[in-house]
Amino acid sequence: MADLPQMQGHELAMSDGDYDYLIKLLALGDSGVGKTSFLHQYTDGIFRAKFIATVGIDFKEKRVVYQASGEEGLLGGRKQKIHLQLWDTAGQERFRSLTTAFFRDAMGFLLMFDLTSEQSFLNVRNWMEQLQMHAYCESPDVVLCGHKSDLEDLRVVSAKQARELADSYGMPYFESSAASGANVAAAVTALLDLIMKRMESTLGRSSLPGAHRGSGGGPGGGFVDGAGDAKRNLGKGTDPTEKTPSKC
Repeated sequence: MADLPQMQGHELAMSDGDYDYLIKLLALGDSGVGKTSFLHQYTDGIFRAKFIATVGIDFKEKRVVYQASGEEGLLGGRKQKIHLQLWDTAGQERFRSLTTAFFRDAMGFLLMFDLTSEQSFLNVRNWMEQLQMHAYCESPDVVLCGHKSDLEDLRVVSAKQARELADSYGMPYFESSAASGANVAAAVTALLDLIMKRMESTLGRSSLPGAHRGSGGGPGGGFVDGAGDAKRNLGKGTDPTEKTPSKC
């Protein structure tokens, strides 16, 4: 995998509504793998050890500044202000019809399993089948995360097994921990990099779902931490089925 863009200090201030793109990411995986704690660590820098199952769909928000890693292409190394929506999905089967309805409106996916749970690892293939059926195209941008890497003594899934699975789908693999913060930001960075490269390749063609222009106007390689996050419930007042998936 190519080197990830570097995280830098916060350089561009952003007020509400002042951003170039709104990008929706979605965390998915079995119940209890740590999706909610991962997102709390990324947006708030805190670890919440108590497990409370997500009911339906929630999301958190974060502002980042993304800078293209090279001078070539349409991005041209410019800084772009990005408003991230990070959607947190319920892993339980009873919510599956609701969560899969939101797949088509997301632009990238953090697919997570628990390194201490073999079943959650085996179910990665099932989640990929769901993505291929319901996402905006058959090969969406996905990063695989083996979560709870801090629980080394309880680990049952080897790094070799996980990398082989990730390679079979052509997706990056990270071992992350919400408790220590290890690779949480790196996984999101890798996903943003995939998305922004795809956006560059599709400029001038149809827009990707989950990416909307803000008040700043243009697309964006690495990104830097911005300011602002929030949590809201998307269970009501949102119809994710209105958009038609686009081709890759």
